[in-house]
Amino acid sequence: MPHAEIAGVEATPRTRLRWWTELPLILLVYACYSAGRLLARGDVSHAVDHGLAILDIEKALHLNAEHPLNRLFTREPWIGVPADFWYASLHYLITPVLLVWIFRSRTVHYRAARTWLMTSTFIGLIGFTLLPTCPPRLLAGSYGFVDTMAQYSSYGWWGGEASAPKGLGGMTNQYAAMPSLHVGWALWCGVMLWRYGGTRLTKVAAVAYPLITTIVVMGTANHYFLDAVAGAAVMGAGLLLTPYVMRTADRVRARFGTVAAPVATASVGTVTTTAGAMVPSRAGATVTSGSADASSSIVSGGCQTSAGERIPRQRESRFGSGAEPSASPQDAGDGAPAPAR
Repeated sequence: MPHAEIAGVEATPRTRLRWWTELPLILLVYACYSAGRLLARGDVSHAVDHGLAILDIEKALHLNAEHPLNRLFTREPWIGVPADFWYASLHYLITPVLLVWIFRSRTVHYRAARTWLMTSTFIGLIGFTLLPTCPPRLLAGSYGFVDTMAQYSSYGWWGGEASAPKGLGGMTNQYAAMPSLHVGWALWCGVMLWRYGGTRLTKVAAVAYPLITTIVVMGTANHYFLDAVAGAAVMGAGLLLTPYVMRTADRVRARFGTVAAPVATASVGTVTTTAGAMVPSRAGATVTSGSADASSSIVSGGCQTSAGERIPRQRESRFGSGAEPSASPQDAGDGAPAPAR
């Protein structure tokens, strides 16, 4: 049974990609994401209202798993500290490592996988801009959430303000909770591992990584459950849009290539022969026929001579009647058929 391709991540071997063009592109996209996430701060009061609205919806749907998980992570440091490391570090490590792995060992699938990840990231940035959301850890203490990253900040490299390095918490947008791209990127990693891993261990990791990440973002009070659902939905939308984004990129590349083509096309020039005559040339270069190509035939007076002959019909004076060697297509005149053997 043939292996069906997932829409948006099919093999695309059209263009050979190079790491020295891919790396700046990925860094540029991540820099745009970080800058946009920082600028899309929104109003704090609206962000708090959005967070409380999400919490009310979850309670109405009996989906409020954040409180018991957060109490567990707060009470048990042996769970809370690794969870904080997981939240603060793994998305910086796992996602780039998988990108490099796909680039090196699954090259024909890399462009689609990278486009899917980047498209989903930009969709998430739109969500941060339109719906700034206060995470559970920043709600008032009366709502019963504890910021575990602040509680265990002495164990890790992050500060008490956010998952950013110590002293850099003010440079992050702490109200960019909806959607959770931690969960979205983890889901992307899971799909890549499941699809291209090929071993039982990678299949287990493909399921465990996004699942544990979802538990971690809720237990550390960084996201609501619906933030995680929105992160998965963003990845789904990015997957659906990936073929269109790739086709648009191909059209743009083809258009720029068409514009550049006339510049690369050589204009009609001339070639100077030994006699000083100017012969049209496509390359636009000046070539001396006697010195550049001694083996080429010379056209003179409607008669074509062989290489090395000076006078047309010189071969007739060299051989008597009946002594002329058998003609070959090379020696025959224009349009003369080759003799049968």
